Amino acid sequence: MADLANCSRCQAVFVKTIRDVCQTCYKEEERAFETVYRFLSIRKNREATMMEIVKATEVDEDLIIKFIKEKRLRTSQFPKLAYPCDRCGVDIIHGRLCGDCSDDIKSGLEFYDKMEKQASEKEERVNTYYTYDNRKK
Repeated sequence: MADLANCSRCQAVFVKTIRDVCQTCYKEEERAFETVYRFLSIRKNREATMMEIVKATEVDEDLIIKFIKEKRLRTSQFPKLAYPCDRCGVDIIHGRLCGDCSDDIKSGLEFYDKMEKQASEKEERVNTYYTYDNRKK
């Protein structure tokens, strides 16, 4: 069932289905996508950087990043087209995190798992009781 929502671009109220923008903003985004794609389809522009694309097409950088994340523009086809890591802002060409941030998060999780395992082992040892039978000879 569809819900009422505010457009993430213009704050207009619309019936939200699969998009987070209203129909008017969606049409604007499609026009912007066509502009960017036409620019990149020219052979000499295929190696353009993000700033060169923004300057030439006058399309907002955030919108171009949205196209990349939606996989409408593929970084494999446009080798210098990079976008910022969600955590540190370093330019990347795939995923949401750079290698360093990904490794940092993995090592933090491994450390947390190790500490949790040590705590559970310690808890098991603390709650173990032994009895001694005096009647045995």
